[in-house]
Amino acid sequence: MLPPDLPVPLALLIVSFAVTVIVALRYLLASGLFAFATARMRPGLYAGRGEQMVREVRWSLLSAAIYGTPAGIVLWGWQHHGWTLISTDFAALPWWYHPLSLPIYLFVQDTCFYWSHRWMHRPKWFRIAHAVHHASRPPTAWTAMSFHPVEAVTGAIVVPVLVFLVPINVTMLGLVLTIATVMGVTNHMGWEMFPRWLVHSPLGHWLITASHHERHHEEYLCNFGLYFRVWDRLCGTDKGLSRRIVAEAGHAPARAVS
Repeated sequence: MLPPDLPVPLALLIVSFAVTVIVALRYLLASGLFAFATARMRPGLYAGRGEQMVREVRWSLLSAAIYGTPAGIVLWGWQHHGWTLISTDFAALPWWYHPLSLPIYLFVQDTCFYWSHRWMHRPKWFRIAHAVHHASRPPTAWTAMSFHPVEAVTGAIVVPVLVFLVPINVTMLGLVLTIATVMGVTNHMGWEMFPRWLVHSPLGHWLITASHHERHHEEYLCNFGLYFRVWDRLCGTDKGLSRRIVAEAGHAPARAVS
C-alpha cells in the first residue's frame, strides 16, 4: 500500500509502473513457457525466426506499458477510493452470478476485439498500426502482445472500463486475465495444443484455438474473433481452420476444416 499522503500524480506513476512490470513479466513467462513447449513438441518450427521474435518481444514490452497504465490507475482508484465494481468478498454477489460473470467478461472482450480487429484491417489503419502484428509471418508464441501502440490501446481499455460497469469478484477477474493470457499466446504459437475431440467437436466449432486463428494470419480478411467464433459466423467472416495446422496435428484430412 502506498502512503496516504503521497501526491496523486506520483502514486499513479508508481502503481502504473508496478502493474506494467507485472504485465511484462506475465507476458515473458507465458510466452517463454509456450515457446519452450514448442521447441520440445515441434522442434524446428521457429527455426530462422530469431530476428522476428526479438522484434515481437520489443513491441510486446511497449504494449505492456500501454496495458499496465490504465490497469494501474484503476487498481489505485479501487484500493484508495472504492472505484469499480470489483469485490473481494464472494458473499457480496449472488453465488450464481460468479460463474456467469466470467462468460460476460469474455464475450464483451471478444465483441470489442472482433469489431476493433476488423477496423484495424481497413487499409489506412492496417498501414498505421495493424501491420506491426502481421509482420510476424507466421506468428510465434512471442506474437501475442506484439502490437503497435494504437492497436494496444484498443485492447488495453476494455477490462478497465468493464470493471466500472459489470460487477465481478477479484478471483473471477483473475481468471479472466489468465484466460486472456493463455489464449493470446496459444492462438499464435503455430501449432494446435488442444485435442482433436475438442477442436472438432460441436463446442470446438464455436471456440477459437491456434487452428482457427492461424487461418487469419494466412489470409488476413477472415477469422477476426478472440475467444469465440460467434461474430465470425454471424458476419460471414469465418473461413474455418488452418489446413497446415490441422494436417500437422493429424486431426483430420486437410479438406475437412470448418
